[in-house]
Amino acid sequence: MRAVVSRVSSAGVTLRDGPHAGERRDIGPGLLILSGVGEDDDEARAKKVVDKILGLRIFSNAEGKFDLSVLDTRGEILIVSQFTLHGSLKGGRRPDFTAAARPKKARPLYEHAAALLAASGLTVRTGEFGASMAVESVNDGPVTVWVDTDCF
Repeated sequence: MRAVVSRVSSAGVTLRDGPHAGERRDIGPGLLILSGVGEDDDEARAKKVVDKILGLRIFSNAEGKFDLSVLDTRGEILIVSQFTLHGSLKGGRRPDFTAAARPKKARPLYEHAAALLAASGLTVRTGEFGASMAVESVNDGPVTVWVDTDCF
């Protein structure tokens, strides 16, 4: 499982299609997570990436040092599914998405990751799996990190 995690002052997603078209979901200070599910992912890998994200010490303490997690700051979280994180450019200029899990597998793992985040007690908002969305964020720092279960 892969995620691009940004520390944000605020973030939001507007759903462009589907049953909730036009709906907007916003957060205040916290994390914007773009999450991609791969063919080899499972619930254990989803838990591993969520635990890593919840523990990331990318918020500053009183001395200005990265020492606090989103749990410490009681920040909010917006998680948005993004299969393109598994795109490969090895074959040319057009991304190959064969490493991305198909929706039948990816949707439940994305929803599982969102549920694990919510179980932390933090405010968690989600994008709509498979929908076209407009994502906005005000990055804080900017601080953005890549989390990939293949790397830890």
